[in-house]
Amino acid sequence: MTGAAAAGSDWERRAESFLRNQGLRPLARNFSCRLGELDLILLDGGCVVFTEVRYRRDTRHGTGAETVTPAKQQRLLRTARVWLQRHRRHARLPCRFDVVSMCHRNGSLEVDWIRNAFTA
Repeated sequence: MTGAAAAGSDWERRAESFLRNQGLRPLARNFSCRLGELDLILLDGGCVVFTEVRYRRDTRHGTGAETVTPAKQQRLLRTARVWLQRHRRHARLPCRFDVVSMCHRNGSLEVDWIRNAFTA
């Protein structure tokens, strides 16, 4: 695993831990297919939550959430459809797309959890 991939995996684990503490239950991490990758897939009650994790060292050039462009959103939507086709027991549940954006500010980690960041 390269340095960037290892760092990304670390931030995904931190985001997963944060979301677990909020009551969500992990279903999968780093699901990928030819259409894209989903960082985290969790269950929030009866709702499947596809979560994109973004980290920025600082926000001078925007937040991590601002980097989830419409093109990225479309890749996430297509990839989520594939995951749901492969996991039929979750296919009838409501779904949402969240973004967990993290950055360091004033020496501490700041986590911004954006529920329903975009819709299908």
